[in-house]
Amino acid sequence: MAGRTALGDFLRKCRAGMTPERAGIPGYIGQTGRRVGGLRREEVAQLAGMSVDYYTRLEQGRHTSPSEPVLDALGRVFQLDATARAHLADLSRPARRRAKQAPVQRVRPAMHQMIASLVDHPAFIVGNRTDILASNTLARALLTDWTRLPPRHRNYTRWVFLDPAARAAFLDWATVAAEVVGTLRLYAGRFPDDPQLSELVGELTIKSPDFRMWWNGHHVHERTNGTKRMTHPAVGPITVRYEALALSGDPDQTLFIYTTDPGSPSHDNLRLLVLWANQQQANATTAGGRPPTETRARSFLDTGGMSDPA
Repeated sequence: MAGRTALGDFLRKCRAGMTPERAGIPGYIGQTGRRVGGLRREEVAQLAGMSVDYYTRLEQGRHTSPSEPVLDALGRVFQLDATARAHLADLSRPARRRAKQAPVQRVRPAMHQMIASLVDHPAFIVGNRTDILASNTLARALLTDWTRLPPRHRNYTRWVFLDPAARAAFLDWATVAAEVVGTLRLYAGRFPDDPQLSELVGELTIKSPDFRMWWNGHHVHERTNGTKRMTHPAVGPITVRYEALALSGDPDQTLFIYTTDPGSPSHDNLRLLVLWANQQQANATTAGGRPPTETRARSFLDTGGMSDPA
């Protein structure tokens, strides 16, 4: 994860993923006998308007602070989107001195109160390293109860890859998992000297072949909005739409809010989950209480919550 190698690794992956045909190299069509599937270094240098020696030094980590015009040229050659261009810029920053231990991120009390008030919508706040900093009751019911985990384990990426329940929760687990690795790559570019980030990546690389494969792909992804197809053992399938909102005044904290389409089966099942979560809380305070099954939860919903589903 050192910045000296991260820039070179990223450039090599970009070069390998760009075909001569896509790059518009004259005379490519009909060529045979190429030993590389992507672009050659000399082709990248020619398209970017720089010397082969200079580009080679970038890939080999012998030059780590290219200028803005150079970054723009490389972004154009590799056809990078805005997220990937920002990641390239992060990797190209001069080495920065950082504290050995990053300060603990804190969520403002007002934000805790706000997400707690969203009783009909799962909501949670994600910080550096995709750490879960705060979550409301419905988010913990839909995903996992972060409060029951050790503080160092309250991490979204770690949960996605190391908890079997996460694979069961997401019907498109591979897509979700690949995207969250791309998000973690963004953080790695912004905070290359974060020891906890290095520790997390090391653990997941050892324990998860899937994580190792996607991490080595160097793809980046910024979550802004989208759809997730999920299922919950108590209430069934739920398709949610999510919005990722940056918190003003709180750098590197993002608020995620899940919603469902009104009148849809997912909307009904999310209402069921609200009741199920409330009943779980009630059972937690009652000795010998048992969680309601899906059938009892549906009965509870049909009666408007007036009867006891247990």
